[in-house]
Order: sequence, then C-alpha cells, then structure tokens
Amino acid sequence: MINTDARSIARHFEDAEHQGMPHQLFTLVFPMNAAKSHVLLGMKKRGFGCSKYEGLGGKVELDESIDEGAIRELNEESGLLATRFEKHGMLLFYYEDNPVAMEVHVYLVSDYMGDVVETDEMRPEWFGINELPFAQMWPDAARWWPHVLRSEKFVGRFWFKADKLTIAHEEFSSVESFSF
Repeated sequence: MINTDARSIARHFEDAEHQGMPHQLFTLVFPMNAAKSHVLLGMKKRGFGCSKYEGLGGKVELDESIDEGAIRELNEESGLLATRFEKHGMLLFYYEDNPVAMEVHVYLVSDYMGDVVETDEMRPEWFGINELPFAQMWPDAARWWPHVLRSEKFVGRFWFKADKLTIAHEEFSSVESFSF
C-alpha cells in the first residue's frame, strides 16, 4: 500500500521501504508563554497515552490541512486559539505490530488568545522549558525536545517494539524547511 495522502510530507524524508507504508497524520502543539520560559503540556485523561504528559494535538481530519488540524486540536484540548505558530519538527513513528506509520507534525505557538481550560481529554499544565516531566512522557520526547529548544527544524524517526514503549532505533536529521 502506498501513502496516498497528499498532505503527507514524509515521502521527502523516508527511505523507499517506509514510503510505501500508509501514514496517519497527527499534530503536537506546544504553546509558549510570552517570555518563552514555560510551555503548556497536557496530561492525557483518556485514550492512547492516558496518564502521560504530552503536547496538545491529535489526528488531522480528512477535510483539513495539517496546520488547520493543529489549530483545531489546540483549541479543543486547551481552550487556546493559536494566532502565531510555526512547524519545528516532524516525527515518524513505526511500530513492530502496526503497518501504519504515525506522521506527527510538531508546532510551537508563540501567540494565542483565550484562557487555558481543562477538557474531558486533557488537563493542561505549564512547565519550565528545561523542566519537562520526561519520566511521565513518551520515551521519545526527551530525545527530540532539545531540537525544539535550539529552534532547529528537524525530522525524527523512531522504531518501537510491540510494547509501544521500547525504542529499538532512532534517527534525526536537520531540515531547512517543511515546504514542498
């Protein structure tokens, strides 16, 4: 099966073997406070990743762009409306027991409107940018967060064991742009 979603940009970064996998599109959105000293994470209250802190975001709907999905998910999970944001990374997750790759687009939000609210899916909480609770996050987060702190644009690829927690292999590359 070939990844035919025209919104996917993974084909520009993957080897031939993984280009042929179907991909599901997701977003991870990280609002920063005005001083850029704190970042908003969400404690996942249900579903995949329950009881973990993570960026706000989720699945991109078929009728929206990836950017539109990021804005919608941020609003649904935190009450914030992004007014200035930039894509900083793309994460590709491959799982031993799943033939579908996760293509996750990582955004930093530097300006937003609204007040942070808890939702039925997320409990948002501010953390110092150098004090993220990595022990309560997915194991890959500590590996790619330093790229975000350095304002690097990056692609991270992670191969997970069937337990979805053990990273078997990882690769990183810096990129100039996500525009194609």
